Amino acid sequence: MNKTQLLNKLTADGEERMVLARALDQLEQAQTRNIPAHTPFLSPHEQALVQALIAASGYPRAVFLGGYPEAERRVCLFLPDWMEEDTADCEALCALRAVWKDGRTLTHRDFLGALMGMGITREKVGDILVGEGTCDIVLLGEIQQFLLQSMDSAGRSRLSLSQISLEELQPPQVQVKTVRDTVATLRLDAVSAAGFSTSRNKMAELISGGKVSLNWRECTKPDAAVEEGAVISCRGLGKCRLTQVKGTSRKGRILIEMERYQ
Repeated sequence: MNKTQLLNKLTADGEERMVLARALDQLEQAQTRNIPAHTPFLSPHEQALVQALIAASGYPRAVFLGGYPEAERRVCLFLPDWMEEDTADCEALCALRAVWKDGRTLTHRDFLGALMGMGITREKVGDILVGEGTCDIVLLGEIQQFLLQSMDSAGRSRLSLSQISLEELQPPQVQVKTVRDTVATLRLDAVSAAGFSTSRNKMAELISGGKVSLNWRECTKPDAAVEEGAVISCRGLGKCRLTQVKGTSRKGRILIEMERYQ
């Protein structure tokens, strides 16, 4: 299968094709020049696409890195022969800490908006970890000095920026709620209704309206099958994961357990 055929098979639109074409270029560079090569930061959906590319390419060695173990946005680092997976490190990743002292509450959107307003594209920035009075930003080293010199505000607050090591990152604590319920079927509308504690009809409307993603890919089919381990996200409601399918109840309904991220 040549490059064009591979991209045609794995992608659904031009945006996905561009992501995989660039990843394939980095994979080929690592193999032909025997040097580490990495993608830009990838969303979870883009990571799934690259994982499919890796599988279709015969599983060349690669690791996904985001600066800390629980990172959502990651780069894919393709490894040369001489680099071991368990010690692989992407030297391009670095971090900055922004501090403000005016008592205002800033959000992820405030910082992302400030970065986009400076002309920084999303692929250059990893996770944005907002705390009380501080925000840690994972980024590619190529924009680090620019931000240190130029980023002085977010929202209505003045910022003081400094470089920190990846080991100093302070991810906010994620609150997870365990949901145990029964569903008539493992359809997307039924499972997501249980996960988000809403009605099946309401979830069907949200799904048909393009507001729900299944395993990081938009899904507009309420009857789409949901498998154990699947991640469901919905704009305005958050994210949940089907952690376990536990058999059937006496009434013939399916017992499920889910995690809802708050």
